[in-house]
Amino acid sequence: MESRIVFIYIVATSLLIVSTFGYLEKGIIDAQFGYTGPVAPDRWGTLSPNFSTCSHGKLQSPINILKHKASVNKDLKPLAEQLSSCNASLVNNGFNVGLRYPNNSGHLSINGKNYTLKQMHWHAPSEHRLNGVQYAAELHLVHIAEDNSVSVVAILYRLGKPDPLLAKIQNWLIELAKDVDKGDPKAEIALGPGAVDIHQLKKHAKKYYRYAGSFTTPPCTESVIWNILGKVRSVSKEQVEDLRAPLSLTCKKNARPCQPLNGRKVELYKELRTTHSHK
Repeated sequence: MESRIVFIYIVATSLLIVSTFGYLEKGIIDAQFGYTGPVAPDRWGTLSPNFSTCSHGKLQSPINILKHKASVNKDLKPLAEQLSSCNASLVNNGFNVGLRYPNNSGHLSINGKNYTLKQMHWHAPSEHRLNGVQYAAELHLVHIAEDNSVSVVAILYRLGKPDPLLAKIQNWLIELAKDVDKGDPKAEIALGPGAVDIHQLKKHAKKYYRYAGSFTTPPCTESVIWNILGKVRSVSKEQVEDLRAPLSLTCKKNARPCQPLNGRKVELYKELRTTHSHK
């Protein structure tokens, strides 16, 4: 009886941490869900009543974006991310690795609403697909507004040259993996001032896709505004391996399968090209 009570307490505590926005603020090592076996994505909705949206939600993410079906919306504005270099923490959530930032790290304006950058994390391989193509990795920049609404900017990566941002934290990723191998996993590593330069992400997206979706991990909360950049960047095979090394065994390949559109529209923003006449 006592062991049952302890088990229930551990599960309840873990669910509290990952519920809705909890995983944005605190890292955990042993996730109560995974990507293979009995805790795989097709079972998420049965693992807890709090995860029921994963099975029954109609606005789920990720999706396969068919470029020819995306409709250009001239009312969409450029994604002008305002980022600044600052202290950051490298967090091992067990189901992904990410960077957590203080509140003054970055801001994004969408439809007249300001969103604050809370964290960014990686999935490998990618979760979203373009014309059915799954890429080597995907970075999610998670933003939250004062009313707790969420907007995520996603960047896709193909195998190729090393990613400059990941190169800045590669040594710390290796340290996280070593700690896990020793049986003494660290959930968080505080990085020094200016250790991570995120200015290379401060670029106006000339092309991006937008749709209404959800978190791609339990509890799969919906009403998330997704912005997937059209430009695919590059990441090295070694960097992808370093992202996977610290993760739980069932989360080494942490990409949720694509979900049905269920009638949703994918909008496209394209930067207008200006032509200059020569006299």
